[in-house]
Amino acid sequence: MKEIRIYVMGKEYLVPEGLTIMRALEYCGFLFVRGAGCRGGFCGACSTVYRKKDSFRLKVGLACQTVVEDGMYLTQIPFYPGNKAIYNIEELLYDTQVFIKYYPEILRCLSCGSCNRVCPQDLKVMEYINAAIRGDVKKVAELSFDCIMCGLCASRCPAEIVQYYVGLLGRRIYGRFIQKKAKELEERIKEIEEGKFEKELRELMAMPTERLKELYEKRDIEPE
Repeated sequence: MKEIRIYVMGKEYLVPEGLTIMRALEYCGFLFVRGAGCRGGFCGACSTVYRKKDSFRLKVGLACQTVVEDGMYLTQIPFYPGNKAIYNIEELLYDTQVFIKYYPEILRCLSCGSCNRVCPQDLKVMEYINAAIRGDVKKVAELSFDCIMCGLCASRCPAEIVQYYVGLLGRRIYGRFIQKKAKELEERIKEIEEGKFEKELRELMAMPTERLKELYEKRDIEPE
């Protein structure tokens, strides 16, 4: 097993080659209390800042996806400290200026594409910021739908825009004012309130863990 040298918060460690940053940190004895979630690139909790050997440039990525390299310097970000607008979605006035009202910094967008290049989900971040400037809520909601709120886009933005919060506002507005209510959801809520699934829930709660895992693996998954 070949070992490589990495540095975590300035301390040197030897770890097996080929590990992700997350696995390497755990190999070094670090316990993730914050900054780790799904471990598969879908939750955005493990944002990492790192620098490669003999490079002056700081890079960012998700610890569960990025593989360690010899001489790499690492530091974790439990969450990205972006400025978030405060609003009550029930009282919010929906018009074409709503994004500019709460996030006026979007007008500084240079359309440089840095946010697109760093996004681990390959989202068209720059495009939904441009849609926000135009007040196109539907486009913002659609293009940001798969955002995992990792903050990497904001870490690379020269205009200091917190793109993921802009996308979140768009999705909330779309759900509140535009999206039609799902009739099926209302019916299911009524069924739950009437106790239709109480028996099945009690059975699940009484099952051993192994049986629950078996049922989970064999569950029906809706086609994409």
